[in-house]
Amino acid sequence: MTAPRSAIPRRAFLDLAGRVVVGSFLIYGAPGAVLSRLGGRAAPSKDEPPAEYDPQAHEWIFIVDTLRCIGCGRCVRACKEENAVPMDPKYNRTWVERFVRTAEGDVYVDSPDAGIHGFASPEVNEKYEDLEITKSFFVPKLCNQCEKPPCVQVCPVSATFKTADGVVLVNRGKCIGCRYCIQACPYGSRYLDPHEHVADKCTWCYHRISRGLLPACVTVCPVGARKFGDLRDPESEVSRLVDQLRMYVLKEELGTEPRVRYMQLDKGVR
Repeated sequence: MTAPRSAIPRRAFLDLAGRVVVGSFLIYGAPGAVLSRLGGRAAPSKDEPPAEYDPQAHEWIFIVDTLRCIGCGRCVRACKEENAVPMDPKYNRTWVERFVRTAEGDVYVDSPDAGIHGFASPEVNEKYEDLEITKSFFVPKLCNQCEKPPCVQVCPVSATFKTADGVVLVNRGKCIGCRYCIQACPYGSRYLDPHEHVADKCTWCYHRISRGLLPACVTVCPVGARKFGDLRDPESEVSRLVDQLRMYVLKEELGTEPRVRYMQLDKGVR
């Protein structure tokens, strides 16, 4: 004979559930999706394009010239200031890595504070002391806006989505902060916003490009290492470069089909 299950009165159950929800807000904060479900208003998305913008008329692409990058860090700072990304080096929409190759063929990588303050010369860096360095270069990184984005596939609430013009965005009003997309991204391009507790990433400054402006990082680059444009425009610089030069992508073997292309990419870069 099985013992009867104890029943929880409806009033007691609702009271307990309410305490759990309130406690969660105190610890984690209230995501926009939860606020909207409770009758509140989530803040409008900064990425919302103007009404006259037609995403189907564009095919955006981002090109990085690693031979031009000088590792100054202006791009990282401009991105944080433009998109209200925390200055804490743990949180970045874009960052710069330095690759150092030795005569033995070993490759070392560093990115102090995401490169925002630039890089000390390898000759004065204790990490590279006693190494015979044959090559050193910088590689800017950001969200690859994949044609087949793993982050979109794993999101349980469809908060992460791909626009018609090829940009992957996060609907902050729907995101529940589960981190599945952060774990799924093979490029380490996502983080959890420490204030709103939702996923955040590079959007190529969608609020700017949908208004005819360049991404902030492209605008401030003093050497033109970052290039951005529309492949639908045959006269654009990016169209010309794609037609004339060989382009590379990161981790091509994964089949995600990144929309960030690299010129002159060293085989040691991952």
